[in-house]
Amino acid sequence: MTDTLSVSVRKPPAGQAPHRPVWTVVLAGLGALLCSLDVVVVATALPALRADFGASLSDLEWTINAYNLVFACLTLTGAALGDRFGRRRMYLAGLAVFTLGSAASALAGGPGQLIGARVVQGAGAAVLLPLTLTLISEAFPAEKRGVAIGVWGGVTGLGVAAGPVLGGAVTEGLSWQWIFWLNVPIGLAMLPFAATRLRESYGTRPQLDLVGLVLAALGVTGLAWAPVRAPQAGWGSAEVLTALAAGIVFLAAFLLWERRGARYPMLPLAHFRNRGFSVANAAAFLVFGSLLGALFMITQLFQTGLGYSPLQAGVRILVWNAMPLLVAPVAGALADRFGTRPFMFAGLALQALGLALLAWQVEPGVRYGQLVVPLIIAGVGISMVFPSVANAVTSAVPLGDAGVAAGVNNALRELGGVFGIAVAALVFTQYGGYGSPASFMDGCAPALWVSAGAAGVGAVVAAFAPSRTRA
Repeated sequence: MTDTLSVSVRKPPAGQAPHRPVWTVVLAGLGALLCSLDVVVVATALPALRADFGASLSDLEWTINAYNLVFACLTLTGAALGDRFGRRRMYLAGLAVFTLGSAASALAGGPGQLIGARVVQGAGAAVLLPLTLTLISEAFPAEKRGVAIGVWGGVTGLGVAAGPVLGGAVTEGLSWQWIFWLNVPIGLAMLPFAATRLRESYGTRPQLDLVGLVLAALGVTGLAWAPVRAPQAGWGSAEVLTALAAGIVFLAAFLLWERRGARYPMLPLAHFRNRGFSVANAAAFLVFGSLLGALFMITQLFQTGLGYSPLQAGVRILVWNAMPLLVAPVAGALADRFGTRPFMFAGLALQALGLALLAWQVEPGVRYGQLVVPLIIAGVGISMVFPSVANAVTSAVPLGDAGVAAGVNNALRELGGVFGIAVAALVFTQYGGYGSPASFMDGCAPALWVSAGAAGVGAVVAAFAPSRTRA
């Protein structure tokens, strides 16, 4: 058939290095750290980019969304390539592309060049991040996977926690370019360890579904492009409506192809009949829409609204972003014992409560002390959701489909983040602007209310998860 690339499934080569699960967790965690760090670090540097390049609100959105858009569009492809050509091999390829994109971002001379380099970074991350979860799922039995994923979530949380401080320190002490240069030596150092310490593994499908890859990429691109462009073009514009329509059409064609035409579908639709799989993915979309929409506003709130320097802002945001590092490993371990549903539900409810309290407090003259408790509550909530969603998704499918599950989960996470930032920016411009700190506050509070609402809807969704999600 012309729709597939046919090569027999390969087994891991005989005589390769002994299985090292600890190295798997370390390298998978570092890969996830790099991918998550680059969202948060760039968010902290937005005011510096606006001043250095004379960047508009649209330029600032695109410095984040160019990364997230490509990430969302290609992550299913990255997971499928790992299943087909080898997860270690594609992990190495994704890490190399991400490192190259980081260097190009540091060398950018204007907003357009930076956005283009961020596209390259996003392509590398789309291969790298889903494979980090797949490698862990393959390395640990189901009864121990929650602990490993909890550690993975904690390391990912380290990227979220360190991002504002690191971004602020580097932007203030050196320049914003160094937030990208720091990735280069880390990526180069990781490559030889990944090549020698990770075991190769493959998925169960002997053919690559090329038609499915193209249809999925086009569908997600259309759905992601619409909210990214809506704040500038308008939700009722021909561009946005056409993008939405094209996304829906291509996504429908993808689902039809996967159901009836693909000999070896990249996304077995039967997985969505599993309530645990469907609920966890819906929760992932909503939690990341809430998280990145709030992050986009909060990093600017501390600088534009409250007048802190980048470093001062980063240190103060730690009470929010450090929570995953402390709570996620514990939540992951407890999810093995009590199931993932209570942690998904409670985490999303706490995130909604924390962001709602934050939005209530944001007004001209607000003091930092008034924001600490809401930030801590929201941070604890996020920490509980990270590992429980990842564990629920991978546990709901057979081990051979862990790569597919991780790809779907990451695609929906990133798509949720794109929608979250776009909607937050749209609400912000409707009620406020950058004209003065007071004007910024006027727009920031409604945007945070929307982010809180997304988390609240996620909590309702999580309540319908099964108590256990083992495949």
